[in-house]
Amino acid sequence: MEKKSGIIEDIIFRNEDNGYTVFEVLTDSGAETFVGTALKLSVGEEITAQGEYSEHSVYGRQFQVKECITRIPQGVKAMERYLGSGAVKGIGPVLAGKIVARFGEDTFRIMEEEPEQLAQVSGISHKKAMAIAEAFFEQRNMRRVFLFLQEYELSMTYALRIYEAYQEKTFFVVKEQPYRLAAEIAGIGFRMADRIAEKAGVARNSPERILAGIRYVLEEAAGEGHVYLPKEELFSRVCCLLQIEIDYLEPYLMEMQMKQQAVVRKKGEGEAVYLESYYRMERYIAVKLLTLQSFSAVGTGGEFGGQDKLPGENKDWQLDEVQAEAVEQSLRENVLVITGGPGTGKTTIINRIIRLYTGAGYQVELAAPTGRAAKRMAEATGHPARTIHRLLENYYSADKNQQKFQRDEDYPLECDLLIIDEASMLDIFLTYHVLKALPEGARLILVGDRDQLPSIGAGNILKDILNSQIPSVRLNRIYRQRDDSAIVVNAFHIRQGESMEYKGKSDFFFIRRSQRQQMVAEIIGLIKTRLPKFTGFDPVTEMQVITPMRKGPLGAAQLNAELQKALNPPAQKKYEKAFRELIFREGDKVMQIKNDYQMEWKIYSPAGEVLEEGSGIFNGDIGLIEDVNDFEECLTVCFDEEKRVKYPYAALEGLDLAYAMTVHKSQGSEYPVVILPLFDAGSRLLTRNLLYTAITRAKNYVVLVGEERIAEQMIANNREISRYSGLAEILAEMEQIFTGKGGPDEGVD
Repeated sequence: MEKKSGIIEDIIFRNEDNGYTVFEVLTDSGAETFVGTALKLSVGEEITAQGEYSEHSVYGRQFQVKECITRIPQGVKAMERYLGSGAVKGIGPVLAGKIVARFGEDTFRIMEEEPEQLAQVSGISHKKAMAIAEAFFEQRNMRRVFLFLQEYELSMTYALRIYEAYQEKTFFVVKEQPYRLAAEIAGIGFRMADRIAEKAGVARNSPERILAGIRYVLEEAAGEGHVYLPKEELFSRVCCLLQIEIDYLEPYLMEMQMKQQAVVRKKGEGEAVYLESYYRMERYIAVKLLTLQSFSAVGTGGEFGGQDKLPGENKDWQLDEVQAEAVEQSLRENVLVITGGPGTGKTTIINRIIRLYTGAGYQVELAAPTGRAAKRMAEATGHPARTIHRLLENYYSADKNQQKFQRDEDYPLECDLLIIDEASMLDIFLTYHVLKALPEGARLILVGDRDQLPSIGAGNILKDILNSQIPSVRLNRIYRQRDDSAIVVNAFHIRQGESMEYKGKSDFFFIRRSQRQQMVAEIIGLIKTRLPKFTGFDPVTEMQVITPMRKGPLGAAQLNAELQKALNPPAQKKYEKAFRELIFREGDKVMQIKNDYQMEWKIYSPAGEVLEEGSGIFNGDIGLIEDVNDFEECLTVCFDEEKRVKYPYAALEGLDLAYAMTVHKSQGSEYPVVILPLFDAGSRLLTRNLLYTAITRAKNYVVLVGEERIAEQMIANNREISRYSGLAEILAEMEQIFTGKGGPDEGVD
């Protein structure tokens, strides 16, 4: 990196939200444009910056600042200019001239050490003198904090976040409580906090480090889908992370229990360790499900009357015996799970249930975990459907730095029946909040496919409920729609562990290639030219490459780079932003890869008026980049439902290209065309339910590219992803309490 020094001549632009600043600096080479994230800069300050030059297509040569140090200026003229620029609140150009004229080169010392002397200047009262001194001290303190944070090799972005959170307490927090940063500052995880702690001299076996390490391992396990960890596995992971002996851990786990931060529960011959919040959510889910189930149902099978169809329905709506039983159970039971693969009639059943309930005057709500799934649900039923987040009226709580929901026990949903589709995607967090918002006596129907991959978030909700005494219906019969769709038929074959059919199919193709580079070239050719011509679908918005893994030549990351070149190459009038190893370009298909509860979105009318606004963009949301604006240091993405989001460049770590995605990330979505590379990725990834999940993302066409033996291996590998989840066990325990005592004898918050 190069080092440049000079005087700040002008502040051209500053984004107060993220600290991004465009400013002019007078250096030895003349006036130059500097850009970067920095603390509040002022005209007249001296600056020393490290960075590198770049050539912008519109704004020309710029110095990209990576690190910088500023100093208040020396000399009477420089002091007057600095104070007159607004650097110190309460001082403008006229007052700056009076102050410097009175105190000269002693001005800054007076402001810091003898601020009462400022009252000698015409127009400054004693009260105003004290206010000026306080503002000047704040500026000096901010500079000291940033110099201090640079010792810990923190980027300007993180330094700004830390300063905004702690202000003058920054020194204490970083030196004495560095692991607070992992819990309280976005983007700073345990490992970064651990590096800071090491520089601050925190001992490897310090209590704070061990407690933070235990919490981090449990949080990481939740990110892998686990609700708890066996104690032996927890201790093993913590010892590996912290490089300490296992003997240290037991007292600290006991301390977490005493502080109600963790729960240890007997499980078989061992013990399960939960974060307290996960144990509370899992227990609440069990109690609420059984409580709902205990209320009186709407009616009985007799009220349904065994009708083949309702008045006005055509023959396509007629139900077979299993479907009719599912509908009857929806009247008998207050909680019901309906599970089945594609083409098994789930939508027909949902439509019948909706018509029966609404016809009887009941209020029905439909919801799904993702925007695309909710949209499909609404289109298939003709009934409004929303994402679960919007149903529960989510918002971001700044004081708690977490997502919250308006709807809860005190402000419940106004419905008699809630139907949730794509229930395999429900994690423990969403399920907990749905049940908190469901009023007493309301009915709940979960609709999903138990053979799909489990949720991205923690828990195994659908399968745990299916393994309990909660009533359920499994649909196995295929209704061969869409001219005997091979997608539906082959999905059934996969689920049964049978080989797929390829010959003579017009919507299901297998292109055999054995070399990975051949597969990449084939995929590019298919999506760029052949499939658009054959199907008529758009290669960016209506086709999706789905792959078993993220890394490697056929992983999502590499395929995204290749597909971006093919489908959205650079162009003179297309602006782009390089971020780490990625390039984000106008027109790119992108995906949010982690929940961001703070990110604000707006929906506009054709005239540009704001129709709706809110916060929260979620893992798996897909959109198109509409605008890249270097001047404002942000890019605009249009997501489903016409939600538009302005991403500050500092927040791009939550965004990824989405021409290709992993099978897990594709859950809850449906595409007209799906292309799936099949290659040797190891038995852990090449499973039956992964292949099944990928195939069932397609609505019209599936194209497999690769080796047929890999497909056969996947079908034969019925290994399911193992998750530590205790819901089924707690449901069984609670069932005994309910049946033995007629209801719950304990409250669960």
